[in-house]
Amino acid sequence: MDMAKKLDLNKTVFELTQEYPELVEMMAGLGFTEVAKKPMLHSVGKMMTIPKGAKLKKISMMDVVTTLMSNGFELIGDIPDIETVSRVEGKEEKTKNPSTGRKEQIKAYLRRLGDGEELEEVRKDFVRDFGEVEASEIMEAEQELLKEGTPLNEVQRLCDIHSALFHGSTTEEKIANAEKEVEASILRKNAQEELKKKDQFPEKDYTDKNVKASELAAIPGHPLDTLKKENEALSTLLAKFKESKDESLLSEIRQLSIHYAKKGDLLYPLLKVNYGISGPSDVMWTVDDEIRDELRTLASEREHGKEWSAELEAVLTRAEEMIYKEQNILFPICAVNFTEQDWYGIYRDSKDYSVCFGIEQEIWEEAENTVTTMAAASEGEIVMPGGRLTIEQLTALLNAIPMEITFVDADNINRFFGEGTKVFKRPLAALNREVFSCHPPKIEPMVRQIIGDFRDGNRDLVEVWMEKEGRTMLVKYMAVRDGAGKYLGTLELVQDMEFTKEHFLGKEA
Repeated sequence: MDMAKKLDLNKTVFELTQEYPELVEMMAGLGFTEVAKKPMLHSVGKMMTIPKGAKLKKISMMDVVTTLMSNGFELIGDIPDIETVSRVEGKEEKTKNPSTGRKEQIKAYLRRLGDGEELEEVRKDFVRDFGEVEASEIMEAEQELLKEGTPLNEVQRLCDIHSALFHGSTTEEKIANAEKEVEASILRKNAQEELKKKDQFPEKDYTDKNVKASELAAIPGHPLDTLKKENEALSTLLAKFKESKDESLLSEIRQLSIHYAKKGDLLYPLLKVNYGISGPSDVMWTVDDEIRDELRTLASEREHGKEWSAELEAVLTRAEEMIYKEQNILFPICAVNFTEQDWYGIYRDSKDYSVCFGIEQEIWEEAENTVTTMAAASEGEIVMPGGRLTIEQLTALLNAIPMEITFVDADNINRFFGEGTKVFKRPLAALNREVFSCHPPKIEPMVRQIIGDFRDGNRDLVEVWMEKEGRTMLVKYMAVRDGAGKYLGTLELVQDMEFTKEHFLGKEA
């Protein structure tokens, strides 16, 4: 074992994993799961040391030290006092010191290994005498050997053999194995539930799935037409990069996040919820996120060496494979299952997304000329393009918004005041009155000017910052217009902005 691996506990997790990449898997196994996620490693990891992280995540430093030593690391720097905590049946308990007899037995096994006795011979005796052993007992036995004069390098040399001897026998490992079994059980249960759900949906004929997808993609402006063109543009970019290695193309390639967002918001959930098809959302969605996150991380790194290039090539290959999966799996599945109304809704919602790869969404005439129908409203419901709410829900929703809300209609009449305590008083008696009557003479000209500009289309927003009762307030006046741009009234929003001081200035304090 290489005894030159000195691990300085004063260094950050990021520094240590750069020095020893094998630490990532090792620490993840101890419970530092975030270390395996590059964005976390490159941010929090640059501020966190192993002892601080262990304290934060309530991971026993005894386990950390044992694992590091078992893997050949010589620990230097400030090693904190180790207070061993083991988890027994979900409760935290201080680990009791092993009895002298147990400790001596464990030391005897370690000495036999040190004397060169075969591992399996020692293991047979260990299994016979011990049902289980705490990680702390192994550690304390090793510390006893050190006190008795066994050189540190000799104890560390034996650590990997010690791990082999005790593997699967420690309480911690048994708990971990039990947790893995619980996770596996949950996954099996979820799979069974998904299969039951599928029985609720009628079977579909997938014989002509590719033909159906091609027919829809041939309709100008259809969502599959746009998604297919975006894939073609991405394929061209990937081919260019593969040939030229021009890193300036990466910012454009990263626009795939917009394409992936469309799938994640508009396709995957619809397949899963309405048609019982969970495969794409369970698998493709995860891969989409991994590709997007990996590209973002690589783009943020300054050093572009061989390892960086290899990681980039791997993630771009995954993006290329995703194009194939979309064209040959995802889009045909959607073509078979989605109704015309589904596609109209997807087309309408797609307009909210930014253009990616320079592919402008064309007008789909059929969808533009079709009004998306909603089920008949129940009594007491207000139906809107974005959904439906009861009067009770709408009232509670408006009152939950942390702002003072006032709406003045196109005839300059006060029509709505939000409820609750207000910095700017709004007596209910002022409802159905002209808004100008609610302002003092010196303010009225400004109010008339703002509303006049909104009405004439000269402005859409006026913001006023002010101090009120010792607090910083933001008052926004906003023009309210319909889809055709017709002026419907003015919205006034008053927001207490003190929280921004507490958030930003508090961090500096």
